[in-house]
Parts: sequence; C-alpha cells; structure tokens
Amino acid sequence: MTVEYRRILLKLSGEALMGADSYGINTDVLDFVANEIHEVVELGVQPGIVIGAGNIFRGVAGASKGMDRATADNMGMLATVMNSLAMQDALERRGVITRVMSAIPMQSVCEPYIRRRAVRHLEKGRVVIFAAGTGNPYFTTDSAGVLRALEIDADLVIKATKVDGVYDKDPVIYPDAVKYDNLTYDTVLRKGLKVMDAAGIALAKEDNKPIKVLNMAVAGNIKKAVFGEKVGTLITS
Repeated sequence: MTVEYRRILLKLSGEALMGADSYGINTDVLDFVANEIHEVVELGVQPGIVIGAGNIFRGVAGASKGMDRATADNMGMLATVMNSLAMQDALERRGVITRVMSAIPMQSVCEPYIRRRAVRHLEKGRVVIFAAGTGNPYFTTDSAGVLRALEIDADLVIKATKVDGVYDKDPVIYPDAVKYDNLTYDTVLRKGLKVMDAAGIALAKEDNKPIKVLNMAVAGNIKKAVFGEKVGTLITS
C-alpha cells in the first residue's frame, strides 16, 4: 500500500492526554499516542502536531469564572507548551527526532515558530509540535491546527477525538445518534456540528484542506488515515 497523505497535521485535544484521570497527563496515554505517531513516521509521513490544553487549563472556562479572557487564553497557550514538551519527550524516547516550536517565544525551552524553519524540520524527517496556539487570545487550538496545516502545506488535518467520527448528536448521551462517513464544510457550519470551532472549519474550507475526524484511542487509526482508508469522518468541499 502507498501512503496517500505524506504530510499531516495531527490535532490532539488536551483532554485526550488525561485518559481516565481527572487532570494532567496520563503517561500510558502519552506513550500510546507516541507509538501511533512513531508508526507513521516510519512510513515516511511528516507529522506536525498541535495539542490543546484542556487537561491543564482551558481559557474559556477561566473566563467564564470572571477571569479576563485574554489573560485566561494566554494561560491556556502556556499550558499547551507543557503538553508539547511531554509529547516531545515521549517521542524522543522512541528515537523520533522532535522539535517544539512555540508561537510565544521562550527560547530556553523550545524554538520560536518560524514557518520556513518548521517546513525544513519536516523535510528532514523531524516531527514538529506547534505549541502556544496561534500566539493570540480568542483563538482555539483547533483554529491553530488548521492555520499551521495551511502554513506547512499539509495534505490532511487529522482531528483526534474520543469518538469514532462526527455524529448528528452526542453519541455518549443519545444511543440513536447517526455517524457521518463524509461531510462538507458547509454542512458542518450550517448544522453547527461540534467537530471543531467554526473559524477552523472556515479556514479549511477556504483552502479546501481535508479534515479527518477519528478516534485516537483505537490503535492503527492514524495509519489507516494516512493510507486513505475508510476510518472516522472525512470533511471536504
């Protein structure tokens, strides 16, 4: 089989790193995700990664409790750096050369984000983890993931979640929820489906960047996605 998507942007939620824990980073989950990424790197795939911070601090939640939204979002962006460093460590323990690039400069722990340098790292076979979101408050890490995908000219955005695709309603609450195999950007926006925020979907639509939504907890799903196999939900024009 040949790889259909050579360069990908993998968007991971911070909550996914918690596993069954109520807070923080579950090392077993971290190791599992690192193994999944290692497998596709071995195939010659060039992964960029964006990780959320919901396992440590969520800006919107902080703002809802009276905190200034910009301050809360800045705290959330810093939390993504912690997750990114943890993922870098897990990957490098497997021999995968990894670079963390932050949209908020902090040279003592990671590189500043420079698009051309990021692309060069990918071309050299290094995994690049994009930390600190877009570097601006009021933007989610979903939007940051699509933005980085456009900037590095990724072939596919993979949104890794806890469910096996996009449903018409929450499958955890509603047993009769129907899963979509394929969707268009317009349908996602019109129906208000909770795939990622509307700004991220609109960005992807503008460049016709395909988005694959799949279950991160199932071994081999990322590999299936890069081979173009039927897994999860594919969102295109």
